[in-house]
Amino acid sequence: MHTTASDGTCTPESLVERVWQAGIRTMSVTDHDTMASVAPATAAAVAYGMTVIPGIEITAVDGGRDVHVLAYFISADAPGLQELLTSQRRNRIERAREIAERLASLGAPIDVASLVETAAKGGGKALARPQIARALIEAGHVSSVAEAFDKYLSESSPAYIPHRGASPADVVVLINSGGGLASLAHPGYTKKDEIIPALVAAGLGAIEVYHSSHDLTQQAHYLALAEHHGVGVTGGSDYHGEGTRRSEFFGVTNLPAERLDDLMNRAARARAKPALAQTGLDPQCLLTDS
Repeated sequence: MHTTASDGTCTPESLVERVWQAGIRTMSVTDHDTMASVAPATAAAVAYGMTVIPGIEITAVDGGRDVHVLAYFISADAPGLQELLTSQRRNRIERAREIAERLASLGAPIDVASLVETAAKGGGKALARPQIARALIEAGHVSSVAEAFDKYLSESSPAYIPHRGASPADVVVLINSGGGLASLAHPGYTKKDEIIPALVAAGLGAIEVYHSSHDLTQQAHYLALAEHHGVGVTGGSDYHGEGTRRSEFFGVTNLPAERLDDLMNRAARARAKPALAQTGLDPQCLLTDS
């Protein structure tokens, strides 16, 4: 789920409240290229007795196209993470300016300086296309975020600018080195199944099977792929706030409990690897079958 730290519309505190009301008791905030909302969400969840799994959705690039890699159970001070995120946010600002130039040439100018200033004031806040979409609404060029994407911002639209950034395999390696568990986000939406074997070889720990954009056929397909490669399964609604795309799946698309149990075991092994890397011990020795 996402917050105002990236392209969501809920503050961390209001998201926790919505999650509680929806009956969810274990949640993860996975903002784009920032962990700024993990600490406040975790603090807010204490009052409810909820579990918050630290997370982030890192934007990698393959062949000029976005590939999102989820990192769960990772610390914000994992080696190399903040350097990568700083670079990612800088790339996002440059990209926003390039998109704004295209929009202006298309007769749909926006106040990009204000977007950049807001992102800078937000510390770790990431600037993404939904903020640009809302700027298009404020400027009177479109009436909804969906229209902004359809007309200007989707990959097939005239103002689209590809991301620049690290490769998915490099992101997976960084997540593993920091004791996190890497999961390929919404592969049915990304449609780059051909990279999955290489990512597994790099240390991919899971595939996001349950997602608000996946139908039952896609769920079955990615569940079979996860089992074939021996990796875990993640899932979630990818909620960005009320009135956003696929918001009706909030509290509906979740990760089954037995899959979460398996993921927790895998995460424990992932966290153990960096600590034991120089000892020669097998992280499996720290776990029991129970």
